[in-house]
Amino acid sequence: MKTKERAIAEKICPLEFAVNAISGKWKIPIVWRINEGEKRPSEFLRGIAKVDRRVLNQQLKELEEAGILSKKIFNELPPRVEYSLTPLGEGLVDVLWKLNDWGELLLRKTVEVTMN
Repeated sequence: MKTKERAIAEKICPLEFAVNAISGKWKIPIVWRINEGEKRPSEFLRGIAKVDRRVLNQQLKELEEAGILSKKIFNELPPRVEYSLTPLGEGLVDVLWKLNDWGELLLRKTVEVTMN
């Protein structure tokens, strides 16, 4: 098993591995909405424009498999499912805030260039 892990570590840089974990059109908006308190798939459908339920479920599953989200299933009728951020997911939110700050700098620079 250690040989396999070493081979994976040698072939994929950490940044590439991280980007692969969050790549997908709706993954970052999903993480952001969960961070803001939304927990149920129906809330994501209302809050994220034009996302298909099937695609949403797939992206939620991938985020769960990556260890970014945890899923809690309630034994109720009708069935209820809620998602929350894991500690790994909370770390991602910190990174997203930094990326947001960088995006603001980039946006300002782009606006300055187009105005000159």
